[in-house]
Formats: sequence, C-alpha cells, structure tokens
Amino acid sequence: MENVKKNDELIVDIIDYGANGEGIAKINGYTIFVLGALKGEKCKIHILKVLKTHAFAKVIQIIEKSDKRVEPDCSTFNKCGGCDLRHIAYSETLKIKQEKVQNLVNKMLKNKVKVNETVGMENPTFYRNKAIYPVTQDKKVGIFAKRSHNIIPINECKIQTKISQEISKYILDNWKDSIYDEETGKGLLRNIMVREGFKTDEIMLVLVQNGEKNVFETNSKLKIENVIKEFPKIETIVINVNTEKTNVVLSRKNIIVYGDGTITDRLGEYEFKISPNSFYQVNPVQTEKLYNLAIEGAKLKKDDILCDLYCGIGTIGIFASKYVEKVYGVEIVEEAIKDAKQNAKINNVDNIEFIQGDVEVAFNKMLDNGVKPSVVIVDPPRKGLDSKTVQNLCNLKLDRLVYVSCNPATLMRDLQVLEDVYKIDSITPVDNFCYSSHIESVAVLEIKEK
Repeated sequence: MENVKKNDELIVDIIDYGANGEGIAKINGYTIFVLGALKGEKCKIHILKVLKTHAFAKVIQIIEKSDKRVEPDCSTFNKCGGCDLRHIAYSETLKIKQEKVQNLVNKMLKNKVKVNETVGMENPTFYRNKAIYPVTQDKKVGIFAKRSHNIIPINECKIQTKISQEISKYILDNWKDSIYDEETGKGLLRNIMVREGFKTDEIMLVLVQNGEKNVFETNSKLKIENVIKEFPKIETIVINVNTEKTNVVLSRKNIIVYGDGTITDRLGEYEFKISPNSFYQVNPVQTEKLYNLAIEGAKLKKDDILCDLYCGIGTIGIFASKYVEKVYGVEIVEEAIKDAKQNAKINNVDNIEFIQGDVEVAFNKMLDNGVKPSVVIVDPPRKGLDSKTVQNLCNLKLDRLVYVSCNPATLMRDLQVLEDVYKIDSITPVDNFCYSSHIESVAVLEIKEK
C-alpha cells in the first residue's frame, strides 16, 4: 500500500472490530488493524507492520474516546496474552462476540440466520477452574506475553482463581530446586497447574517437571503435610514428567504423590472425575449454560439414539443420557475415556457406551457396524470437524444435529457443507472466556427433508 508505510503516524476513525477485538480503520479501502482501539473512536496511530492487503498499528493518542472504553483493572493487561478485551465494558464485549459470529455467517453461509445475543456471565472474574502458570527464573508466578514465550510476572490475574495463585506462589516461595530454562532445556520446574472443582471445592496440584524428582521428599519446606496444612482443600498432588522441548504443557506421564490423582466436580445434577490430562471446560458456570443450550437444541426424545462426538470425559453425553434410549461417546484421548466410563458409573448412567479412537475413524466404523443415530452432538477442537465426519453427518440426514464450537471460523466452514442437507435453526454464542476474544457457540441444525 503506497499511502501507508511502516512508522507512519496517522489520524483515523475506527469503524469496526477485527477477529481478536482490535479496532479496524480504512484508508482508501486499505485495512489497518489497530491494537487497543474501540469502534467509534478517532485515534492517532503508529504503523507497526505493512502487508499487501492490510497493516497493523497501535494507538498513540485517543482523540475521540468511546463511552465503552474502561480502565483495565489488571496491571499486566497490555503485556499479557490472556485477556484481549479488558479495556472494553463487559456488555460491549458480548456484542462484539455476537457481531463477530454474525459477520462470519453473512460472509460464508447461504442461510443468513440471525445470531442470538451472546450468553454472558453475571460475574466475569476469577472464573477459570484450570490455571497453568509458567515460572520465571527468579521464582515468580508468570504468564506468557502476547504471541511469545517470554514470561511476565503477575501480581494478580483477574480470570484465574485467587487460590490457584496463592498455591502457586507458596510453591515457588518454598522451592529449593532449579527452574526450567526453555533456551537450554535444563532445570526442573516447568509449570505449576492447579485444577479446581468449583462445586466441590476440591483442588488438584500438578507440578510439570523436566524429570521425575519428587521434591516433596527432598525439600524440607515442601513436605506434603506442610502443603496440605496450608491448603487443606488440596485432594491430590501429581508430578507430570515432561522432558521434551515442546510447547505442549503436559505429557502423558503422571506420578501421583498424594491422593488418587483425580478430583471431582459437579455440573448440573452430575458428578465428574477429572484427571490431570482430562479435557474439562474451564468456566463451569458458563459450561452449564452451554450444555443446557445444546441439550435443549437437540430436542431429545426417549427413543433417540445419540452420538456424542469428541465427548471428553463424558459431560454432554451424561447430561443427555436421561432423555434418550442410548448414548455413544467417542473421544481420542485414552485417559478421558477412562474418566468418562468412571463418570458414568459414579452417576449410575447405564445407557451410555464410550469408544476410544479418532472420531474420523471410530464414528465411521460405528456406522459401518450398524449404529444408526437419530441425533448427534459434536464438540470438536479448534480445527473443527474432519471432512469424512462432515460427509457422514450429511449422509445420515439426522433429525437433529447440534454443533458446539470453540472456533467460529471452522464452525462456519463446516456449516457451509452441512447446510446443503440441514436447516440452521439457531446459532448462540456463549461467553466461556470472558474478556478474551475466544467464543464458544451452539449451532442447532434440523434436517431439511428426508
């Protein structure tokens, strides 16, 4: 773009929001993404990077301020990669997420369904039941900076729970061993993970280590009895051994040093066992709303055969079990399937069967073996559904299909194919990740015709 160059300082009007909550300005049709700017503002900006189709910039002066702008309540907001929208009034962040999904609908789908208002949270602070803290070389609890692996020490995170921060700081205050260094691959402690059962108050402490050393046996201050005395809600302590130079936090190798390696939590009327590697939604308050929307959208009947694809530890399938004849849950993670089977026993659910395997293969095999679902609920990872599963869903011509998504872009990609066979009844965003740009959505589909 000839009119925009790196390091230029320009005055622009912010006309919209980008995918990550950044402001959008246009100069002669050329798009500039402006970090930290709000729709409706006039700003002086500094151009950081120029590409053929768009540029990136930061705000250096707000000339006309939006009434939706608020003072961030976090000292590390501008550096940390956890919250993108903490400078925006919470009610406005819900509208931004609704508009983001609506824009994708308008751009990608033939059926321009009106996206419902985002389901928000009454108190969107300290809501995460799972915290993973990288640690600094000087033994501070940290968080990764935006788009990097540089660790920023934090005083108080507004989305992680207070007790997870207290436990992590206690461990580091009493830590006598080495801290892992990403550059050299040496050092013992890599991360501290704390998982919590919000309804049960049970806590799991996981030390992610570059080795199997049991520091609770070698460090007099970190004796297990001292940790438990300080934090009596801790039910189990696990050492996760990760010796690989990787961005993946947890390995599959867990050494249980206290308790049985699991905690329990309740969602709705059901109780769930959670192990270190289990997938379990991080915002339990919003998860109940999310799952209830999925169950309501499925319009389940007593003679329904339901397939719950990407079932994790069985949460959605168990939620749905009392409404249907039979549930099949499919999940690739072996530990999650073990937890799911245990969760079915705990909750006395006997009409559910869990199958471990890649959904693309396992679901296809189920169909070949004669399973005939009338309803399917899918809850895939960010990459969405594979093409084989999408085609199977189209071929099945189900009465009802519910798609729970954590990525609107891949949701729309998959709906583009599915809408040839199914009518999109509704799409509802749910704010599971408050003040971040991430969006959960529930899309409800019904067969057009048999």
